[in-house]
Amino acid sequence: MWSERQEYSHSIKTYSLNTLTSIFFIVFVDSALNAQEKQKISLQKALEIAKENNLVVKKGQLLQLITEEEIREKEELRLPEVDFHSLYSRITNLTEFKGGFLKDKAVTRTIPEIYDISSSLRMPVYSGNKINNLVKKAEQEHEISKIVLEKAENDVQLQVLASYLGIYKMMELQKIINENIEEERERLKEVSSFKKHGTVTKDEVLRAELQLSERQLDSMNNEKNIDIVLHDLKTILQFPENTEITIDTTDLLQEDAFLDLEYYHQLALQNEDVRIAEQEVEIKKTEVQLAKAGFYPNISFFGNYNLRYPNYMFFPPDPYLYSLGQVGFEATFNISGLYKNKSRVQLAKAKMEMQENERNRVKDEMSDRVFKQFTEYKEITDKFKVTDKAVVLATENYRIVKLKYLNQLALVTEMVDADNALIQAKFNQIATRIDAVMKHYELLHTTGQLAK
Repeated sequence: MWSERQEYSHSIKTYSLNTLTSIFFIVFVDSALNAQEKQKISLQKALEIAKENNLVVKKGQLLQLITEEEIREKEELRLPEVDFHSLYSRITNLTEFKGGFLKDKAVTRTIPEIYDISSSLRMPVYSGNKINNLVKKAEQEHEISKIVLEKAENDVQLQVLASYLGIYKMMELQKIINENIEEERERLKEVSSFKKHGTVTKDEVLRAELQLSERQLDSMNNEKNIDIVLHDLKTILQFPENTEITIDTTDLLQEDAFLDLEYYHQLALQNEDVRIAEQEVEIKKTEVQLAKAGFYPNISFFGNYNLRYPNYMFFPPDPYLYSLGQVGFEATFNISGLYKNKSRVQLAKAKMEMQENERNRVKDEMSDRVFKQFTEYKEITDKFKVTDKAVVLATENYRIVKLKYLNQLALVTEMVDADNALIQAKFNQIATRIDAVMKHYELLHTTGQLAK
């Protein structure tokens, strides 16, 4: 009995050891996997990943492939059409009714089996330059698809930049909030100490506690917003859902040389929207030429060859296998096109004029957008000196009020007001610089220079 208990106890210990080992292994492997899923990416790396993975960019790439195939499809219209035909059938005798409806029946015997093997070839020679214009239109649409892809890449890059700078702004705010939380905790200790000595009322302690709670809530809310924007960034980059990313904020506030307004106005003429509008005008011009093709004849080269049995070129048919072929040119002319096609041409010209008007509207819109963004950028940069000075003044004000507070010459509410003013000044300082960089990127995006 005692040996059985020992054996049972040994089994329990062995099972527990194995279970703990398995749990440790699972936790270790899970930790290793989680460690692999965490990524810290730089802005440049994120821009590269977005150009490769983003679904909008991939859609643009597929559109480009489609338009390439459409060019080949239109070019194949120049190639000859070749058909092959074969037939086997059985037919009845020929029955004639010479006396009226189903009367005086006369039957002529036929050869009951028919064999037919034939091939034909047709190749367009002239069609009012229609095929050349179809190829030209496909090439113009392909050019648009390349610009659309470029625009998609620029748009995605701007989204990545906006996410990065937005996260950076919130991270800087988080630093300010965390520093302030530590100060609020120290202040709460001071107020509580004053309360024990009877130098302040309970209201001031409550006010300090409330201020600390508000800062902690601000911290929680800001951290939640950071997580949301990080998730948006992860979606843009098409990372797996279980991937945890952090951003590298090194050199985010570096800017390129900034030129004058006229320089950006000139660049705006190369904006993707403007270039697409230009290509649309060219397509409408090509469509006018396609409409005019209805005024011209179609000329084709054709040939065919037939091998048949029996010879039904005569009747009664001869029971012989025979061959027959022909080759030549065929011309067709739609006479009704002389009066019907005028409306098509006029419609095509009207659409061309409308597209020219749209192109001019897009140019004006780009010009207005450049002016607005340039002006906003200058306005933001002009605030740099003001925000820097505000930080200096808020810091000095905070120092003075804090000194008074420690000497029981200022209320805690005054201390809180000075504290809030300092936080706002610090955040305005960094936020203004981040906004300036973002506005610069928006200007580069509008002028089509963001990806260059």
